Amino acid sequence: MNDILILIYSNPIAQTIRENELLFPWVEAIHVLAVTLVLGSIALVDLRLIGIRAINRPISNISKELLPITWMAFLVAAVTGAILFTSNALSYSQNFYFISKMILLGLAGVNMMCFQFIIGKNLDQWNHYQQLPLPARLAGALSLVLWIGIIFCGRWIGFTLEPVLAIS
Repeated sequence: MNDILILIYSNPIAQTIRENELLFPWVEAIHVLAVTLVLGSIALVDLRLIGIRAINRPISNISKELLPITWMAFLVAAVTGAILFTSNALSYSQNFYFISKMILLGLAGVNMMCFQFIIGKNLDQWNHYQQLPLPARLAGALSLVLWIGIIFCGRWIGFTLEPVLAIS
């Protein structure tokens, strides 16, 4: 695994990020803005699922309106996150908060897939419900908890990242 991390660390993009003192903060700023859009758009859907917000609006409309924003922002966040990772792959791979963030992202993905393909497969039938079925409310609540955990862990990575020399 270390060989793969050293290869990632040694690539030209990673080296450019490390050597240019302005590039890392700009990529990080774009990453943070994209994550903010992801969280915001997901939170709006989740709050509707839970029954806290927009209870008079059809859930399928809210989902259809916000899903393109969520996916575009997620794509930008994933690309910028990968670029940031390459700049110090060994250190990130050993950081508790980075590992926790990746695990929480995986769990959020599983939650989303369960909702899309199992719980919410009849989403259009719920359009006139103010209070959605319990599994939908639980999926929304779990999603919010997971994304808050992702944000928390992501924020703490920078405060706890230990420098590790990748190439000896």
